Amino acid sequence: MQRTTLRPRASAVALTALLTATVAGCTSEEAGSGGGSGSGGGVTVQAAQFSWTAAGLTNGILGEIAADHPDLGVASLATTQLDPAAAWAGAQRGDIDLLTEVALPNQQELADSASDRVEIVSETYGEAAQGWFVPAYAVEPGGPLEGLTSVTQLNDYADELGNKFYDADPGYITTEQNAARLRGYGITLEHVVSSEAAELAQLENSYSREEPIVLYLYHPHAVFAQYDMVQLEEPTPYTEGCFTEGDGACAMPSYSANIAASDELAEQAPAFVDLLTDLRISVEEMEEMQKRVDVDGEDVATVARDWVDDHADQIDEWIG
Repeated sequence: MQRTTLRPRASAVALTALLTATVAGCTSEEAGSGGGSGSGGGVTVQAAQFSWTAAGLTNGILGEIAADHPDLGVASLATTQLDPAAAWAGAQRGDIDLLTEVALPNQQELADSASDRVEIVSETYGEAAQGWFVPAYAVEPGGPLEGLTSVTQLNDYADELGNKFYDADPGYITTEQNAARLRGYGITLEHVVSSEAAELAQLENSYSREEPIVLYLYHPHAVFAQYDMVQLEEPTPYTEGCFTEGDGACAMPSYSANIAASDELAEQAPAFVDLLTDLRISVEEMEEMQKRVDVDGEDVATVARDWVDDHADQIDEWIG
């Protein structure tokens, strides 16, 4: 059993209605308020911003770097909040130049659909774990879930868990994967799907009462700075095709966060895209920044600026 005190958020599946969403129809804001004025030339990058904090932090960091280094050829990042399906549809149309926090393999099918215009250029961090978690107090000796170590035991604790398994948004591909996993393992818990906000509210409520709960979570996430959670063991490792061709009875894959850039951006701001290929933010660093934003209430721009200042020498090396 993996215990931790430290995404993807997972990607969304394609929704037909979202495919018609345009960047012009969404609210955008410029990221980056560092030393550069952003008015001395350079392109404005149209960047998709997924709804989770890590995406805003990554875009904020890139905006600050671009502002500090006008020689990269980027005047500003114009960010538009989009779900992954709509973001990749925009990239395929040529409306989106940049996508950060691209979770692979979760978004691989969406990325493939835009591969003629957009390329994955770097991995920001990798080996991010995701799976099913319970509070540590629940599985400790004397706890209501004492003896629970594996996902395959969940039916034995159905009464204690209120016969519910909590998940995030219905549009995320991980929600589909979890549905397949519940079927594949023969777990009879009700699959409660609404939103990540509702899922985390349920966790907060259960944790405050020291009641048992089982839910889907992923790294990096600020939740691990708030709560002591235990990841349940998986009897079968993930294999490609488990959720599409197999019975779904396997672990969820660890994932990586990646950056994708359009061919047009590579032509117009090659130095900026070169920087993207080198940018690295560790899972631990991301979770610490998420805690500052989601738990401590600090502003994303402030936290992003601090990261850039703390890594100034490394950024200079990346830029060369």
